[in-house]
Amino acid sequence: MSSSPSLRLLLSDCVLPANEARILLAHVLEKHYQLPRSALLSRDDMVLNEAASTDWEALVSRRTNGDPIAYLLGKKGFHNIELLVAPGVLIPRPETELLVDIALGEIAKLNQPTLILDLGTGSGAIALAIASAAPLATVIATDQSPEALGIARQNAQLLDLHNQVEFAQGSWYEALDNRSLFDVIVSNPPYIANLDPHLTQGDLRFEPLSALTDYASGLSCLEAIIAGVDQCLKPGGLIAVEHGFDQSEAVVQLMQVAHLIDIQVHLDLAGHSRVVSGRKSL
Repeated sequence: MSSSPSLRLLLSDCVLPANEARILLAHVLEKHYQLPRSALLSRDDMVLNEAASTDWEALVSRRTNGDPIAYLLGKKGFHNIELLVAPGVLIPRPETELLVDIALGEIAKLNQPTLILDLGTGSGAIALAIASAAPLATVIATDQSPEALGIARQNAQLLDLHNQVEFAQGSWYEALDNRSLFDVIVSNPPYIANLDPHLTQGDLRFEPLSALTDYASGLSCLEAIIAGVDQCLKPGGLIAVEHGFDQSEAVVQLMQVAHLIDIQVHLDLAGHSRVVSGRKSL
């Protein structure tokens, strides 16, 4: 009989919270044995082989040191899709799904082929979630990071959405070759102020700093996106931007300065102001 611990003992002895331990051990079972998560229960007396055991120990060690679960798994669910993620991109978060839902609502209302712009796409989360749910949409997704665009393109290929989503490198609107007018513009830009203590806490410690902060007040990227919208948005078109929990009033003012109309503040599932949208006048 093997002296190595069973799955049941690995979980009970693990220093991590139980839910995190189960997620990581299920990942090991899938990777090394092609077993589903249910094997944690149905085969809880199973013993890991040497390679799987080494992998498990490394994952527990990295998580104990704070590495985000999404980076350890190399993937993250978002809206109705699953994305590859790596340290070069921001980890998609549930509150950002609000941007997708707002865009999808506008696409449904238009009920015709639509052109969507996603500024600062990162892993491609927003652009690909929109494209996956809206076959009538064509999405242009920009990012200044070649590493992020590489991951976004991989995700587009894996999701078979590469014919519906086009990627362009550059800072905000500068990435666009032509000046097509878009029906909808969405963005989740860096909006955490420089030296905000949150940047040194939790998962944020491991994520690319340039995707989190503008190295200034937290509003400079939002200001650039909103100020440039007139050149790229169709008359009557919609722009929606994610922002920090205490920034909605400032973002509304930026949209007012840009002469946008029908400005609305949208709450996330936690009840926090998370997105502001506006329209270009006809």
